[in-house]
Amino acid sequence: MASDEGTVRVDSWIWSVRLTKTRSMAATACRGGHVRVNGERVKASHAVRTGDEVRLRLAGRERIVVVSRLVRKRVGAPVAVECYVDNSPPPPERLGPAEVARRDRGAGRPTKRDRREMDRLRSRGDAAPAPGAGGSGDA
Repeated sequence: MASDEGTVRVDSWIWSVRLTKTRSMAATACRGGHVRVNGERVKASHAVRTGDEVRLRLAGRERIVVVSRLVRKRVGAPVAVECYVDNSPPPPERLGPAEVARRDRGAGRPTKRDRREMDRLRSRGDAAPAPGAGGSGDA
């Protein structure tokens, strides 16, 4: 399961410690230049050793980890956390869901006047009015 001697391919190690969901995703990240070992872009076949710093850019977030243990096979999450020291910056805060205008229950379909008001509220943040909202002749 674990081996502290020798080296392991970087794509295999990234997948084994659960930084990516699949090994092919790890290899694709390497091919795209999103993986750096000790500051240098590397291919998927690059050998990683204990003490190396691995930087992985994935889904808009950069993960910075230092290899503390080499693993060749995928391991469970509790074991995976022991295989590296995470120096990553905290993830950006997630925005909550946008508020959606609600109509009273049983109010039925919106009238033309209600529709125009909803369109006006929607297009307030836009530079141009929404299609069909406030065209010519709405004075």
